[in-house]
Amino acid sequence: MPLYEHVFLARQDLSQAQVDALAENATKIVEDNEGKVVKTETWGLRTLTYKIQKNRKAHFVMLDIEASGATIAELERQTRMNEDVIRYMTVRVDEHEKGPSVMMRKSDRPERSERGGFGGDRDRGDRGDRGPPRGDRPDRAPRAEQEA
Repeated sequence: MPLYEHVFLARQDLSQAQVDALAENATKIVEDNEGKVVKTETWGLRTLTYKIQKNRKAHFVMLDIEASGATIAELERQTRMNEDVIRYMTVRVDEHEKGPSVMMRKSDRPERSERGGFGGDRDRGDRGDRGPPRGDRPDRAPRAEQEA
């Protein structure tokens, strides 16, 4: 049977219990149509990159599903009609990810300093290091000499 990942975004003003009820409803739709929900992950309330239907945040939920194409079509049809869901996407996958998804693994992400964020030890040096002088203009005097 084909494997799918179904992610939906629920409105920001819903409670966690209402979001869980939406996930249960999606699970019931899949199971009523002879499919199986392997895993359900709630990623929580997250800030959106841009507003969607006047929402700045949304509850993210992902379902790993084993089902036929007709079952997925029915799930998407009913999700489309639900006013609490502002976006959804279903993707066919070759296999489901073992363990928690990437969104749930915060400890695997490198710290900001390891990613090469602002400041710190970079190839160009620290912010105070201006590099070698350019040949087309004279060297700048250090700030202490400029003020004196």
